[in-house]
Amino acid sequence: MRHYVKALDFLKYSGRILYILLVMVYMTAFAGCATSGTRIHTEPPGEIAGVFTLILYGGNYLDDPETVAFLDREGDAYTFDIFAPDFNYRTIKGLSAAEGLKKAEVFVSRSSSFHQLRLSSIVLDKAGNIGYEVRPLYLPLTYGTDDLLDISYGEKGNKVVVNIRLKPSVENLKSRHETDTR
Repeated sequence: MRHYVKALDFLKYSGRILYILLVMVYMTAFAGCATSGTRIHTEPPGEIAGVFTLILYGGNYLDDPETVAFLDREGDAYTFDIFAPDFNYRTIKGLSAAEGLKKAEVFVSRSSSFHQLRLSSIVLDKAGNIGYEVRPLYLPLTYGTDDLLDISYGEKGNKVVVNIRLKPSVENLKSRHETDTR
């Protein structure tokens, strides 16, 4: 009987242990990012001009909530490195600002819950504006909030590492919905 109780105790805490291990792996992966004392942040954009590489992340199915676009300014010292498998995003090089914004808007607005988009400048303190984030905002009734994504930026050499994930509350809602439909 004691072995049975010990096995139940292990199962009770195994989820927490797995969570702690995943957090440790995540922190190790980004240990070298943003350690140089520089800061990367987003802010409202000014006038947009130049040539860009468009990065389209997600959009794997019609209502994919993990969808966002980035405009990476070409010709500067920095490139965006998306922290995800190559099949989760695609790039289009050599677009004007107007072309890139139009394609980004069409891409992020495909969901039936799409409400509006938020355009933000991506600013590196030591280099200025290095690109733009085109983030979809959704009808709050669908997911309980309009902004579904946690996006973080870290500098690693001449690359800006971009990590994209759903906010935990949205991830929980999505996984509950998938479980209910099975």
